[in-house]
Amino acid sequence: MAGYAEIARHFRRLIESGGLKPGDRLPPLREVMQEFGVAQQTASRAYAKLRAEGLTTATTGGGTVVTAHESSNIRARVTAYAATGRALGTDETSRIVEVGTVPADETVASRLGVEPGTPVHVRRRIVSRGGVPVHYSSSYYPAYVIEAVPELTEPVSTGASRELAAERLGVPQAQVLEEISPRLATAPEAEALGLTGQVSVNQIVRTVWLADSRTVEVGVKVTAIVLRYATTL
Repeated sequence: MAGYAEIARHFRRLIESGGLKPGDRLPPLREVMQEFGVAQQTASRAYAKLRAEGLTTATTGGGTVVTAHESSNIRARVTAYAATGRALGTDETSRIVEVGTVPADETVASRLGVEPGTPVHVRRRIVSRGGVPVHYSSSYYPAYVIEAVPELTEPVSTGASRELAAERLGVPQAQVLEEISPRLATAPEAEALGLTGQVSVNQIVRTVWLADSRTVEVGVKVTAIVLRYATTL
């Protein structure tokens, strides 16, 4: 008899492989109960886990559908990397458009715990899904991360920079906070996302901590999709 985690893993793999696409409906609980030979409580717990990971959502009619994961739940990415060694989805690509050292602005400095103007390393990239740009992101790293992962100074996508840093430092990722606010896109952001005119976007400021409470990354992500979540890793 399958457990809830095994059932959740089954559907997670279908979603990540494209077998279930955004908007597709998952089977009713009674079908899950019959297929896996489990009680309703087990099937419900599996579906609850998928919702917690941001992969599915409940509909007003009571069904469960795959979410339009235009900016994947960070917990799902950490889980995927642990299982497969790849944080990006099967249809995702990440293209680095800039690497270098910049003075930290107030947003980044306050979250990294440094003074504004302190040099920090930045990696800017465009992430596409199915060849379509979905977000333009800038990741800022403190000096100790760059010392551990000098590859981050190269204009090559690792697809899992935080995971690599956590491995090198021997401390797992533990907590993430994502702060979402609307604003107008800058010209470079609009061009990167294929937007025209003065358009509103969501700015998602992401702060990720390691288990020893050090900040491993501050990210500023720009997307046209509405997202709102905070979770443990």
